[in-house]
Amino acid sequence: MKSNTIAIVGAAETNELGKLPNTSQIQLHAEAALNAINDAGLKLSDIDGVATAGESPAGLAHYLGLVPSWVDGTGVGGCSFMLHVRHAAAAINEGLCQTVLITHGESGRSNIGRGGFRGGGGRSTLPGQFEAPYGGMGPTTSFTLPFLRYMKETGTTLEQLAMVAVVQREWASMNPRATLKDPVTVDEVMNDRMIAYPFTKSECCLVTDGGGALILTRADLAGDFPKKPVYIIGTGESVETPMISQMEDFTTSRAFRVSGKKAMDEAGIKHSEVDHMMIYDAFAHLPFYGLEDLGFCNPGESGAFIWEQNTAPGGSLPLNTNGGGLSYMHSGMYGMYALQESVRQLRGSAAAQVPDAEISVCHGVGGMFAASGTIIMSNQAF
Repeated sequence: MKSNTIAIVGAAETNELGKLPNTSQIQLHAEAALNAINDAGLKLSDIDGVATAGESPAGLAHYLGLVPSWVDGTGVGGCSFMLHVRHAAAAINEGLCQTVLITHGESGRSNIGRGGFRGGGGRSTLPGQFEAPYGGMGPTTSFTLPFLRYMKETGTTLEQLAMVAVVQREWASMNPRATLKDPVTVDEVMNDRMIAYPFTKSECCLVTDGGGALILTRADLAGDFPKKPVYIIGTGESVETPMISQMEDFTTSRAFRVSGKKAMDEAGIKHSEVDHMMIYDAFAHLPFYGLEDLGFCNPGESGAFIWEQNTAPGGSLPLNTNGGGLSYMHSGMYGMYALQESVRQLRGSAAAQVPDAEISVCHGVGGMFAASGTIIMSNQAF
């Protein structure tokens, strides 16, 4: 993708996050979409491109009364929205559309009207045939396998794992919209209810309802919008395998490495130039993989990096500053909320604002290391 040719000019979440039993899933999409369109100072009739996951793009366009000339229904799990940003940027650059709406809405907790184009399991899928009979039934069981190997190979400790949850709760304590705000200690995290070894409840993602949406357009038009534009300067995507047992190496994600390198190379930046980072944290171990596979830490060193407060408030690399999927919210596909926080940081409107943030790396996972998407943004026109 041509760097710095596309800008995010609208970004918003649903009015509320958490437990929303009176709002259906498509209503969450629509509310987020209307909020983002209002944030950009646009009308529904200005939208000519639509991308979404969890619902059919045709259903969403019909619900909102849109007439798009470009649609994308890519669904690879929680990082789908990173891929949508990349695909939308390419489509705009090719003249297929001019103003793209990307939406997410998920009734993950209340399960109201949850349907549409949902990926996932089933006995006929590869995981259903070859992993489920042996107990691999979802994230809480499948995610343990690679991380146990990672711990054995690198010497990462349970205390270092717990510190991820502690640091992210510290960020969440400054965020009025966060689900969990009360500070926790390493001992409290380690002594919380065990879910699937080595993950305690505090190291597993929340289960909530909510939604978010983005508006993308050409960078040369960005000055016409009311909010500070956020430029897309690097993008990447990749996939590996839907079966956790078939990963090339349990201590690293090939999809992370490919996606991250592509985005960093495209942006043409050094790691030292990154001011802010979001790494999809469905479970507490994912920041370890993200930091290492994207080159911010050497293999096996991310646990110590987090333990030494580098990702905490005031640290050298502020990470998951909204509180992440562990403390902010996690409706099932968290990637949209990571993107929202990167945009807020670069606009200077975040609840826990990183001073003088100019470049943010937003990295997501789909499934259990099945897919990955990386978006690098800046508030400066490079």
